[in-house]
Amino acid sequence: MKLSFVIPVFNEQDSLKQLYSEIIENVTKYEYEIIFVDDGSTDDSYTILQIIASEDDNVKLIKLRKNFGKSAGLNVGFDAAEGDIVFTMDADLQDDPKEIPEFINKLEEGYDMVTGWKVKRRDPISKTWPSKLFNKVTSNTFNLKLRDYNCGFKGYRKEVINELDIYGEMHRYIPALASSLGFEIAEIPVHHRKREFGKTKYGSERYLRGFLDLLTVKLVTAYIHSPLYLFGRVGFGFGIIGFVIALYLSVMKLGFGQPLYNRPLLYLATLLMIIGLQFFSIGLLGELIVNRNREGNKKNNISIAEKINF
Repeated sequence: MKLSFVIPVFNEQDSLKQLYSEIIENVTKYEYEIIFVDDGSTDDSYTILQIIASEDDNVKLIKLRKNFGKSAGLNVGFDAAEGDIVFTMDADLQDDPKEIPEFINKLEEGYDMVTGWKVKRRDPISKTWPSKLFNKVTSNTFNLKLRDYNCGFKGYRKEVINELDIYGEMHRYIPALASSLGFEIAEIPVHHRKREFGKTKYGSERYLRGFLDLLTVKLVTAYIHSPLYLFGRVGFGFGIIGFVIALYLSVMKLGFGQPLYNRPLLYLATLLMIIGLQFFSIGLLGELIVNRNREGNKKNNISIAEKINF
């Protein structure tokens, strides 16, 4: 069995040699490859990685031209990974490589993906409390009860990463994306260490991007094959409200002789029905686009577990 490690790197020059040594200590029984993806580092990270790679042919380097973000780094690393089991880790030494055997044991129980749960998180409260809220909202949104979506320490079977396409801040939602394809997800407690080198890349701007990506992932996982279900429901809601208001105004006009030209409700009813019709039309156009794409792509994001005698 071959293990692949995909590790995005951004300005982590002080931790790389120690991280490499700790991984090696815990994979002595396996064939392995370590893929470091330098995501536009401005320090000496890539120089240090070149030295490590020159001493170990199992270390592979990918250098991006600028900082594209963690999701892009993972995507590039996934494309290059050749192992039967693929691990993702952060390069800041907060993930403990001693946990690697536990991930392998859990995967061997039959799970397709195992994600870490930082039971005792060694981060400032400015990161831990928003993360708890994020995990709660995400779990309820996707009906996948995990206690730590944010943990970067994960193990995957190769077939999982073959079917993932992540961008933006979607690396946070990999468990939800994998679950939507029918893969079995498990969670294990992991030891989380305090950051000793460098500084966190976690900024307040990620809150907005993370929320927008949450909506994107929900749309992709729930309505990618049937956009009319989403836009049709919204349009139907607006249309019904507009119709009820128009019906009320009609009764007032025909039954009680009240004039309508000075009633703002008349304009509101008309506007709501037009908006409802527009949403419904968007849903129909979405259905046409989806069906057109199905003709050119027969996979349709359907994950096949096994084929026999083909």
